[in-house]
Amino acid sequence: MTETRAQLIRVLLVDDHEVVRVGLRSVLSQHHGLVVVGEAATMAGATATAGKLKPDVILMDVRLPDGSGVDACREILAVSPDVRVLFLTSYADDDSVLTAVLAGARGYVLKELDSASLIRAIHAVAEGRSILDPAVTDRALRWLRGFATGADRSDNKLSSQEERVLALVAEGKTNKEIASDLDLSDKTVKNYLASVFQKLRITRRAQAAAFFVKRQT
Repeated sequence: MTETRAQLIRVLLVDDHEVVRVGLRSVLSQHHGLVVVGEAATMAGATATAGKLKPDVILMDVRLPDGSGVDACREILAVSPDVRVLFLTSYADDDSVLTAVLAGARGYVLKELDSASLIRAIHAVAEGRSILDPAVTDRALRWLRGFATGADRSDNKLSSQEERVLALVAEGKTNKEIASDLDLSDKTVKNYLASVFQKLRITRRAQAAAFFVKRQT
C-alpha cells in the first residue's frame, strides 16, 4: 500500500554545496516515509522556500553564503513555529551549538554521521523530540554549566536596563535592533552589553543568551 502525502515527512534541504544536497536527496529518497520537497543554498532562499513549501523538517547547515543558518532558523520559526529545524553541519564549536538550540532548532548533528543515524534523527525531530550529536552534547553542556556557575557566583546585580538588554540579546537581536527597541544609541547599548558581560563573567553573546534562558527554567 502506498503511503499518503499526510503520512510523509516533508523535508527541505538547505546547504550551499550542491553536491551535499544531491547526496542528501539520494539518501532520503531511498527511505519510505520521507520526501524532499525542495532545496535552498542561501539564507534568503531558505526563508522564502520554507514559507512557500511549509516543510515538516528542514535540514539546515550553519554557515550559508549570505548569512547564518541560525538566523534563518529564527526567522522561519517566527513565521512557521511548527516547522522542525535539524542542523546538519561540519561545525561542532560551542557557540554554533548553543545559538542553534537557543534559536529553536530541534536538533544538531554532524555530517560525519551515517545515513541510518540521519534518518533516525529526522524521524525524531519530526515527532517532536530533540537530538544532539553525542560529539557535541557533553562539551556544550559542560560549557553551559561552567559559565553559568561562574555567573551565579557574581555579587554584581544587573540593573533593570541591563536586564532588558540581556533579554533582547537572548532573542537574537543585534545592537542596532536593541538600540531601536529601547530608544538608545548604539554606543549606549554597547556599553550596557559590556557591563553585562563583565558582571556575568562572560565574553560572548551566545553565553549571555544561554545564561538568560537557563535562568528562566
